[in-house]
Amino acid sequence: MSWSAKQYVAFEDERTRPARDLLAAIPAGDVRSAIDIGCGPANSTELLVARFAGASVRGLDSSTDMIEAARKRLPQVRFDVADIDTWNDNGPFDVIFANAVLQWVPDHAALLPALVKKLAPGGSLAIQMPDNLNEPSHRLMREVAAQGPWADKLAGAAGQRTEMADASGYYSMLKPHCAHVDIWRTTYHHPLAGGASGVVEWFKGSGLRPFLDPLDEAERAKYLKQYQSAIEQAYPALADGSVLLPFPRLFIVATR
Repeated sequence: MSWSAKQYVAFEDERTRPARDLLAAIPAGDVRSAIDIGCGPANSTELLVARFAGASVRGLDSSTDMIEAARKRLPQVRFDVADIDTWNDNGPFDVIFANAVLQWVPDHAALLPALVKKLAPGGSLAIQMPDNLNEPSHRLMREVAAQGPWADKLAGAAGQRTEMADASGYYSMLKPHCAHVDIWRTTYHHPLAGGASGVVEWFKGSGLRPFLDPLDEAERAKYLKQYQSAIEQAYPALADGSVLLPFPRLFIVATR
């Protein structure tokens, strides 16, 4: 799946706010090494550098476009291209930070304990994942994909997002390996200019990628037109023409 750093940072303030909230929940302590897995264009890595001054901070992402943007943004930080599910660095790390990325990585029951093993004693695994697969925004992605002439091409698109467990499921995965597990869910309400077109632009940088990548240019334009029409019904514009987009996210801070 391809990623565009330029498209992603079009809503950088809104996308970075959950990373700030996640970072604020990490217990205070002596952090000497931190890594941002799925770092994207380094907007979240920048927060780690500021919070853990003097620590060795690194980042990794599977997208070369994202890593190129990250290296330009923070040239003093080491960034590597790597897939999280095959990442073989044993650490130990005092902080492993995973903001809006693990929803793309399969088998959380195996992945999360494996990440905890990379922590130093007292270290924290901090995770934030969009919890929006059942929101109209994502349900409509699937419906438009299934009902159009591109249905065969997009048959596997929805499966690229990992089906998430509920809070108790993640607690059960992590508690046997951790001294403390903190889990909470927050719904942000993002005001987006441009009405339905603003919602489409937001998801073109994230959730729509699996549905757009397999299509040619003409098909992509038609898919987006149908999707935007459906979004207009699901998210009516406010009096000023903007849309208030509800965006639920699941947060986890697990301390070894």
